[in-house]
Formats: sequence, C-alpha cells, structure tokens
Amino acid sequence: MDIYVESNFVLELALTQEQHESCKRIIELSEEGKVSLVIPAYSLVEPYETLTRYSKERARVSNDLASQVRQLSRSKNYQDEMDALQEVSGVLARRSVEEKERFRNIVDRLLTVAEVIPLNTHILLSASKHQLAHKLSLPDAIVYASVLSDLNTSTSTAKCFLNRNSKDFDDPVIEETLDLSGCKMLFSFDQGYRYIASQTRT
Repeated sequence: MDIYVESNFVLELALTQEQHESCKRIIELSEEGKVSLVIPAYSLVEPYETLTRYSKERARVSNDLASQVRQLSRSKNYQDEMDALQEVSGVLARRSVEEKERFRNIVDRLLTVAEVIPLNTHILLSASKHQLAHKLSLPDAIVYASVLSDLNTSTSTAKCFLNRNSKDFDDPVIEETLDLSGCKMLFSFDQGYRYIASQTRT
C-alpha cells in the first residue's frame, strides 16, 4: 500500500501537534515494511520555511516581553512575577530550537524509509497548470503535481493521500482525479492511520 504524505505530515511531527502520534505510527508501519511511504521532495524542504517563520515570530515576542520585564522590574509591585515572565521567554527560545532539531531528525528518518518524489521540470510545469485550474497556492500545486506524477507509475493496488489541507484540496475534481488512479484522499492523520491499519491488518 502506497501512503502519500506532504509538508503538513512533517510539520505535525516537528511541532508535536495533536495528531503526531498517528504520524509516528504510520512511519513505524513503513519501517516494518507493511506500507510504502511516498513524499514529494518539496515537502521535505517547505516545512523549514514555516519553522523559521515561527522562530522569528517567537523571537519578536520574546524581545517585546524582555522589554516589558525590564520596565516592570523597576516596580516593587511586580517583583514576584519576574521569574515567571522570564521563564516564558526561555520557553519560547527552547521551543524553536527543539522544533528545528525534531525537523532534522524527522527528515533523516523519512529519507531512510520513504520514497522521495524528485522535483523536476515536468512537475513544475504541471504545477503551474494545476495552480490555475484549481486555484491552488504554488506549494500545494507542486505537491499535487508530484503525487499525480508518481501515481502514473505506481503499481500498488492500494493508495491513499493524507493531507490536512482540506481548505484547498477538498475539491471534487481533485478527489475524482486521485480516485481514478485508485488513490483515496483523507484529511486527517488520525483517520488515515486507522484506515491504513485496517487495510494492513492480517
């Protein structure tokens, strides 16, 4: 069974969001040889930009907070709260470091176990067409074009595409196109894991 995942799968793990345990189990199923994970090369790069943006936002908040702490520290009324405020700043800084470290580990793990769909001229040209036809963002169009390109050569009889971006991908034409290639699209990693587990259970 081929399991297509994209940038949000990587981010779910890097950010330890609410469905990251299901993502971990899906990777484990691939490592056990029960399924084949497939991911566009672009989806191994795009999350880094998101993490960098989050890191910059936290740094800005941390700097603003530090400025407020300096002002408040001059008042005796807030001395007891200083440690708590400084701890918040430390948490923000640690979070960014930990996320980037998890991201590196996740990418290394995926490169070991998953098939990576290379980004080539054909995919970029197709992405441009899909971007216009389905009003997708360029990153989403690249992911979609990558998945379609691999589906054209896949010999697996069971395939699914896990994608939490239902806002843009929940398009009847997109779903029908994937369905014609025998690929089921699911907009939840928890739901995806349950479906995959039910299909691979012996």
